[in-house]
Amino acid sequence: MRKLSNDQARRIAVAAQGLAEPRPGGRIDRRHYRRLLERTGLLQLDSVNVLQRSHYLPVWSRLGAYPIASLDHFTARSGEMYEYWGHVASLLPVARYPLFRWRMDAIRPWPRVQRVMDEHPGYVEMVFEEIAAHGPLTVSDLSDPGARTGPWWGHGKGKTALDWLFSKGRIAAYRNASFGRLYDLPERVIPAEHLEAPAPERTDAYRELLLLAARHHGVGTATDIGDYYRLHLPTARPLLEELADSGALQRVEVTGWGQSAYLHPEARLPRQIEGATLLSPFDSLVWERSRTERIFGFHYRIEIYVPEPQRVYGYYVLPFLLDGELVGRVDLKADRKTGALLVRGSFHEEGTDPARVVRALAPELNGLAGWLGLGRVQVDANGSLAGHLARLV
Repeated sequence: MRKLSNDQARRIAVAAQGLAEPRPGGRIDRRHYRRLLERTGLLQLDSVNVLQRSHYLPVWSRLGAYPIASLDHFTARSGEMYEYWGHVASLLPVARYPLFRWRMDAIRPWPRVQRVMDEHPGYVEMVFEEIAAHGPLTVSDLSDPGARTGPWWGHGKGKTALDWLFSKGRIAAYRNASFGRLYDLPERVIPAEHLEAPAPERTDAYRELLLLAARHHGVGTATDIGDYYRLHLPTARPLLEELADSGALQRVEVTGWGQSAYLHPEARLPRQIEGATLLSPFDSLVWERSRTERIFGFHYRIEIYVPEPQRVYGYYVLPFLLDGELVGRVDLKADRKTGALLVRGSFHEEGTDPARVVRALAPELNGLAGWLGLGRVQVDANGSLAGHLARLV
């Protein structure tokens, strides 16, 4: 069995995610987006907008400043992307649509959906017919959307019905300029060649998704690879072994992991990695926190839902990747009223050189502020890097 050091596994993982090469120069267009999606497979969606919507940030991390409007068109109206439950809510290449038909078929009503079905017989079908007749529609466009049941995730019966129809694949969705979902019939959103393509049965779809996830990771454990597309791990484990037996994946032993791992045959091992970028909390390089800690020695938790007095680093903290290692973290907020990128906390990791970290971090913060249309960077006096960083931005 081939053996890898953790350092080698780390370089493989960073390269597989498209973060081991310089950002492109010149105009960014859909060719860059296609290549990026070949690397990451998807862009995770999230509604938090403290800095920027989460799916925009992985693109900036890899491509640098790009026109957001062009990505919006590529993801929503070009026919090349669609939204579904990939990792969680995700934007995926539309060619992958058939690989998730099994998930649409297998999903069963969750309690909130069942309550709507029981308490409002016929309502879900009424919503479907309204979408079919008048789509695209948002939830507020429905003739009877129902009332929200809470300020955060409280969903009225209209949103619940739309979520169910969307999850079953009976309707499709894309985002408007304010990030709201527009719902329509699949045939009006998904190109026919993908909508009507034969759907592999569940086991074959699992094999394809596991191979894709292994390629996106470069190297990973069964848990790493299965989590990428949120696959049922007891089903995925024996299929990974089959793929390794057939030579589609290679079994490897990584120093310090304490569990078997799989290497994709296309995985690249750079001799060294140079460059710096900030990562969204929802970037696919770091979203599986135990993997992040195992590979990078970087303990990372998003603290949005932690009461403020109990937060360690801040509300919306971005890891800082420098030369293939996670060396720091910054708590950021875009204050659009004052035109400032607020650095509410800035920290280097134990064992790193704070001067080296801050020299690389300052231009990244300036570049991020410019891309967001913010005229200045304001550094609060919080964290091990704050004093030096304030003098450089």
